[in-house]
Amino acid sequence: MAYKLLIVDDERDVVSLLKDYFELNHYETITAYSGTEAINMISRKPDLILLDVDMPDMDGITVCEKIREYVACPILFLTAKTEDSDKIKGFASGGDDYIIKPFSIDELGARVEAHIRREHRNHTEANVRFFGRLVIDYSAKTITVDGKTMNFAKKEFEILELLSLNMGQVFDKERIYEKIWGYDAKGDASVVAEHIRRIRSKLKEVEEDYHLETVWGMGYKWVR
Repeated sequence: MAYKLLIVDDERDVVSLLKDYFELNHYETITAYSGTEAINMISRKPDLILLDVDMPDMDGITVCEKIREYVACPILFLTAKTEDSDKIKGFASGGDDYIIKPFSIDELGARVEAHIRREHRNHTEANVRFFGRLVIDYSAKTITVDGKTMNFAKKEFEILELLSLNMGQVFDKERIYEKIWGYDAKGDASVVAEHIRRIRSKLKEVEEDYHLETVWGMGYKWVR
């Protein structure tokens, strides 16, 4: 099995160099060129993240802080900053290693291998997706906004799970009812509209209701 690396750096030459090196060494790579893009890639379940600290839209420290509660894999910072205070910030945010640019690519490869080997001795996998401030943990069946857990009933969560795992796909009320309640359930699809109303109301309280769109005359869909 090829281990999967997420490489994050706003310098495309650096990303290209690392991608080529690790693929030659039989890793699978996925790439991102900004902090926001990196967060959106977490659903790809990397085995290790190489994360540049100095990025313009969202720095690596902030990215690490946002994802660390939901991601168990090692996070290795890449940075030109050499001050001890910078390293302390990196480790405090949840980073596992701190690699100074310019670095020996063979040493980086050895560190990556060591971290992956250590991690997979005691690996736990989470199934998590990030939608702006909102985080859905499908394994734990929880939804959080800015780290605070929201309260959704079981059917409400199942509807959110269905829509968010099929982002952009439109589901009408009848299809949602069949998927969530089952073909043999006693009732009708009108119950879906009430559940959607309650879901939207709860999301609106935290200003995240824009993810749940009504497609008039067709149904509902989830957007990032």
